[in-house]
Amino acid sequence: MNSAPPTSAMRGSNHVGMRQFNERIVLQAIRHHGAIPKADLARLTQLSTQTVAIIVGRLLDDGLLVKQDRVRGKIGQPSVPLSLNPQGAFSVGIQVGRRNLELLVADFTGKPVERVEVLYDYPDPDHLFASMAQGLQTLQTRMGDLWPRTVGVGLTAPLSLHKWADLLGGQAAQALARWEHIDLTAEVQRLTDLPVVFAKDTTAACVAELLQGHGRSVRSFLYVFVGTFIGGGLVLSGHIMNGERGNAGAIGSLPVGLASTGSGMPPQLLQKASGWQLEQALLAAGQDPLLIHQPAIMDAAYTEYTAPWIAQASQALAMTVASSAALLDLDAVVMDGSLGAPLMTALMAATQDALTQYRFDGMHQPQLLAGEVGAHARALGGALLPLHSQFFPDKDIFLKQDAA
Repeated sequence: MNSAPPTSAMRGSNHVGMRQFNERIVLQAIRHHGAIPKADLARLTQLSTQTVAIIVGRLLDDGLLVKQDRVRGKIGQPSVPLSLNPQGAFSVGIQVGRRNLELLVADFTGKPVERVEVLYDYPDPDHLFASMAQGLQTLQTRMGDLWPRTVGVGLTAPLSLHKWADLLGGQAAQALARWEHIDLTAEVQRLTDLPVVFAKDTTAACVAELLQGHGRSVRSFLYVFVGTFIGGGLVLSGHIMNGERGNAGAIGSLPVGLASTGSGMPPQLLQKASGWQLEQALLAAGQDPLLIHQPAIMDAAYTEYTAPWIAQASQALAMTVASSAALLDLDAVVMDGSLGAPLMTALMAATQDALTQYRFDGMHQPQLLAGEVGAHARALGGALLPLHSQFFPDKDIFLKQDAA
């Protein structure tokens, strides 16, 4: 069972016009604290016992809550803990990646229950939308009678897919260039009757870490996701920071060197710490570039490719951590990715070592943490968006934090 920080309390309102607000507050309290009796729920939300009883009755009728076995205490009547019903509602996450398409169904507790993945060399629009339609049909078939409880689709993808055309080159460049004139969200909406919402892929992954991972105990962190290209997200004081253009936490564009006359522009982080560079080294040697996503990549046979990349990427990441810490006063930097788990572990260790070369005088050195969600964070984050928009309070609007 996961508990909210002890200084956090959720308040509701007993006003007759606040039914949706109060229902969301009750659901959020149970999501944070796990199974809890009505009496404790009333104290936690600061709603009256009668109000909580009415709300719980409605939520039980709607199938969003379930009763657990009675718990006998030393004094008084046995209590009946209430918990979220995993089958109360479902949501679909669709992640459009540069190497794969992933469709995932999450239950009401935020856990993945079904998944479909399609691999490709690059996201060709014609093939991608056909695969997406087939994937949605596959998920609906697998879910069977539970499918009608699916409330929405959270779509995630890199911003401006077409801008990667020059980098990928060849046939990939031609396919990616076509994305400039495609409204991805509108095209996906044509494939389903469910409402579709969009988020940048690394922002969605950050949402998954915030709601299902370290975000349950860490208040402010920079989120780093290492995939074909590196990207990130930003959480400050428990809130996702999107920025005016949705690009807050876009660490891939961070320069990792100094510009000087005659030496050209400094490289960006994505040019030093993306899986793409390791892919290209493997490809040039006649190896399978998709090995970077498999545990076997750390076999001794591939050390001549992995060792230089880890050294280069870890130095660039250490500079990113130090720069971000000075600017944002972070509790932690959370690293996750779609690379093979042993490769991510080695990259984390090398980054930690590289951080010893930086001074943290006058600032707090953030803890370096391995992400808890893993390779499917982008698709899971997408699936969480419709669930939280429909059933749980937006932290900026509904949730009041007590400092005492």
